[in-house]
Amino acid sequence: MALYVSIPYILAHRANRSVGALWFNAAETWVDTQSSVTSKGLFGKMLDKVTGSSDNVPHFDAHFISESGLVDVFFFVGPTVKDVQRQNSKLTGVTPLPPLFSIGYHQCRWNYNDEQDVATVNQGFDDHDMPMDVIWLDIEHTDGKKYFTWDKHKFPTPNDMVDKVAAKGRKMVTIVDPHIKKDDGYYVYKDAKDKGLFVKRVDGSDFEGHCWPGSSEYLDFWHPDTRSYWKDQFAFDRYTGSSSNLHIWNDMNEPSVFSGPEITMDKESIHYGGIEHREIHNMYGMMYTSATFDGMIARTGGKERPFLLSRAGFIGTQRTAAIWTGDNTADWGHLEIAAPMTLSLSIAGVPFVGADVGGFFGNPDEQLLSRWYQTAAFQPFFRAHAHIDTRRREPWLFSEQTQQIIREALRTRYALLPYWYTLFQQHTENGVPPMRPLFYEFENDDLLLEEQKQWMVGSGILARPVVEKDTFNVQVKLPRGEHKTERWFEWVSGNEVRGESIYVDAPITFTPIYQRGGTIIPTWQRIRRSATLMKDDPITLFVALDSNENSNGEIYLDDGNTHDYQSGQFVKASFKYTTLSKNSAMLEGEHLDGKYAAKNWIERVVVRGVESSPKKVEITRVSDPVQSLEFSYDHDSKVLVIRKPEALLTSSFKVHIEF
Repeated sequence: MALYVSIPYILAHRANRSVGALWFNAAETWVDTQSSVTSKGLFGKMLDKVTGSSDNVPHFDAHFISESGLVDVFFFVGPTVKDVQRQNSKLTGVTPLPPLFSIGYHQCRWNYNDEQDVATVNQGFDDHDMPMDVIWLDIEHTDGKKYFTWDKHKFPTPNDMVDKVAAKGRKMVTIVDPHIKKDDGYYVYKDAKDKGLFVKRVDGSDFEGHCWPGSSEYLDFWHPDTRSYWKDQFAFDRYTGSSSNLHIWNDMNEPSVFSGPEITMDKESIHYGGIEHREIHNMYGMMYTSATFDGMIARTGGKERPFLLSRAGFIGTQRTAAIWTGDNTADWGHLEIAAPMTLSLSIAGVPFVGADVGGFFGNPDEQLLSRWYQTAAFQPFFRAHAHIDTRRREPWLFSEQTQQIIREALRTRYALLPYWYTLFQQHTENGVPPMRPLFYEFENDDLLLEEQKQWMVGSGILARPVVEKDTFNVQVKLPRGEHKTERWFEWVSGNEVRGESIYVDAPITFTPIYQRGGTIIPTWQRIRRSATLMKDDPITLFVALDSNENSNGEIYLDDGNTHDYQSGQFVKASFKYTTLSKNSAMLEGEHLDGKYAAKNWIERVVVRGVESSPKKVEITRVSDPVQSLEFSYDHDSKVLVIRKPEALLTSSFKVHIEF
């Protein structure tokens, strides 16, 4: 059955044209899709051939059927897929720039047992040299499944616990669900009951159902008083034990009702204004997260950026929450389907998406777990999570080889954080998601339309993780573009890879990742215990040359935490590598915008696809004399490494390369 996120949207694409259609209806909706070719059957096709029918142009039909509500349809007419995405984002909104820590790695399970358990896990990542940014607590941290409370025996000093995690540059997340335990001694229930804030039955009584706490009632977020009340609950003096280092997870918000039909709320239930639940069911999760988001914004007076994860969502959910794909299983099929699910959500306008690493249910073997970390490192939201009945899965509990594989996956993710952060900032401007299907970048290549096992991260990185069991050699499609001139470089070695469809050895320790020629990708190479501690670190640029031996790229950075970027406290810089002649080239860095006093400087430049070793490399900075730079050149990989340009992102520079 359909669960969690419901976005009735379809994107149609073929070479040189794209169109999107958004069916703006929150009632139960079915979408029938059918190909005109496959639907005709054998005799229909034969008849067309014999009669020469002109009505046989292949096309694809989509039929939207909603139980109730208005027919309200928006069309986005392209002509490119990025044009469609931009138009959709103008209508439905974008994901605001997330805090830097949230695109790092998250460690979660149902449940970490107590404060000592949290401290041990927190220390474990340091002891095993693995970066991590967030520790999560599921429902067992509460006092009897009453949200905004703590189990007094297991979590007696929550402020102290959160502060100790934050002392290492990390954050915590606690779960807050929409079902409110029916208990007159629970202040949230008592307040909501007295104020009349619950969803009603047809007879006017409060709707009641069962969820984790047992008998529960459900807040009506269409009621303005409910939204106002809920917003106030996140204030630091209201939510005891919370601080700006504690963020929120909204689960079970479809809403989930264990005793209800289809495990959700009765359609006849009544919301504020006399609205039947049947008309707005798919919006409930979004209304809930938007109210939570308002509370998280208000708790710091709008100063700090909140992080919020939601299970359910609708059109516009991306404006307030990240999404994960829900309760998956430790199964190879669930690993493989994670990419098409997150790609589909990205296309539908929800870019901050991921799937639970390792699978929520069951116990993954070490091969599956290794491949899952390698895959998730190249998807936007990166969280490990597990059911309460599964074995513990902290990365150091496995063999030395598996630990090293996970460590490398985490380090690869953290090295690329400046690139991911820049992509999320660009999304706020153009709506294009960081994770993209191949046809977003190569629109006219029909051979790529059905590709779901590999994808682009931005326009510069192609990922083809191994998602099949006992597979150590995979086919990789390397698009060559309209003029067959695209170049690709293996990410780790820097070697150029030739061929449009190649077979690559992929032992358990290796993930096929490629950089596209013509791109410059900013990275952090000093991997620390958390992203927060890396934000001021020097930058290493990876420059991959295109067929004309040119390339360009961009970086965006700010304080990673506040909304000060909205008043200009950011830095945006561009980089351009230009081949001037057979004897010379130039790398230019230009400060484009922003007044943030970034401390980051360029400590290394790695140039891929250089045909010969330079004779000398010099840098010119603003108001400084010309300075020679150290460099090395590898004839086998054709990689040039330039050391210590020491140019700040806030200033312009030119590196002259003489061959």
